[in-house]
Amino acid sequence: MQLDSFNQGLMSFIERSPTPFHAVSSMAKELLSAGFIALDESEVWDLKPQGRYFVTRNGSSLIAFTVGDSNQGVRMVGAHTDSPCLKVKPTPEVKQKGFFQLGVEVYGGALLNPWFDRDLSIAGRVTFLNAEGRLASGLVDFKRPIAVIPSLAIHLDRDANNGRAINAQKELPVILTQLGENEDISFREILKAELRETYPGVEVAKVLDYELCLYDVQPPSYLGLNNEFIMSARLDNLLSCYIGLSSLLDAINDDSKESEKQPSSMLVCSDHEEVGSQSAEGAQGTFLLNVLERLFPDAQQRGKVISGSMMISADNAHGVHPNFADKHDNNHGPLINEGPVIKINANQRYATNSETSSIYRHLSEQLNLPYQSFVVRSDMACGSTIGPITASNIGVRTLDIGVPQFAMHSIREMIGSKDAHTLFRVLARFYQESNLHINNM
Repeated sequence: MQLDSFNQGLMSFIERSPTPFHAVSSMAKELLSAGFIALDESEVWDLKPQGRYFVTRNGSSLIAFTVGDSNQGVRMVGAHTDSPCLKVKPTPEVKQKGFFQLGVEVYGGALLNPWFDRDLSIAGRVTFLNAEGRLASGLVDFKRPIAVIPSLAIHLDRDANNGRAINAQKELPVILTQLGENEDISFREILKAELRETYPGVEVAKVLDYELCLYDVQPPSYLGLNNEFIMSARLDNLLSCYIGLSSLLDAINDDSKESEKQPSSMLVCSDHEEVGSQSAEGAQGTFLLNVLERLFPDAQQRGKVISGSMMISADNAHGVHPNFADKHDNNHGPLINEGPVIKINANQRYATNSETSSIYRHLSEQLNLPYQSFVVRSDMACGSTIGPITASNIGVRTLDIGVPQFAMHSIREMIGSKDAHTLFRVLARFYQESNLHINNM
């Protein structure tokens, strides 16, 4: 896949995926189109050699895999489907001064200032009773701008530019509409109407609950005099989901490779990374282990396969911001458009070791593609990823890597227009690599 085609596909995928539920739905459609078979965890699986399969959990996490040569282990790529955002509270209605507002809860470590004065919409999953009194769930996406958090004028807040903190309880309720003097409105009734429009012919008797996110309706776009950059919401980490999916499909569709000799390949896209991964569908849950147990039911064989496997945890990295270059170690400041970033931390906040790093470096050099390395300043705290969680849960050797970006956890983030495609090419090669063995002298 060429660079511009790849980037256009990335931007389209992100625009279609305002929530983890929508991201998983989009990926599932791509996998079905590529000949993958959807599995159900509640059923017995009959897996065939050279088969292509995927399974979802909670509608917000997905694992896709191929059944290859088990003697070569499994080539795994991991990412996460969630992004920091504002979520609608269960009883959200706030009515003040004639305005109908929704109370929101901050999900993850969001940068809050950029959420003000944006054209916001609402999307997510709604669970309801149908006309027969049965439970059902469906995805909704209002798509058009229906909400806003207006800033307070500088004249009424002279300290606004002096580092004032945001009170999430008081200052983040979004304005949805204005009400007449005796007018009343229920958010669940609004959702009921939206469900009926989304699913014509489905009678919604009662909305019971929902998981809904606010999001910015501005679509992804190129930026820069020469289209050097891409601006978008949710680059952390739908970017890595798209890279992982695209590289998997590219690798298995390579006609130059004999499919029966290919290693098993796996894409793991987990929810709830931004809040610690501690859920049934998060990386700290059992989803990946359960799939591996079904793919390799014999414990002895499974242990052997995992010992020959490798996981690449793909999650974006901090590029050097030109206005804040001192926030980086001088020798480990990743530059935008200079290649993916190998992430290293002595305290295991990243799972990279010298061998997994060397494997990635070797694959990149074979393709004549650039890469960089990142170590956080020694006087700053380091974030983490699903890499160490996965490595410790199943005992697989792991590499942490990511595309460098600016404005991580903002409502709108920025990457270079070359780096994602570079990582895509290396991961496609990784999925096909038959020998990851390193001789110990």
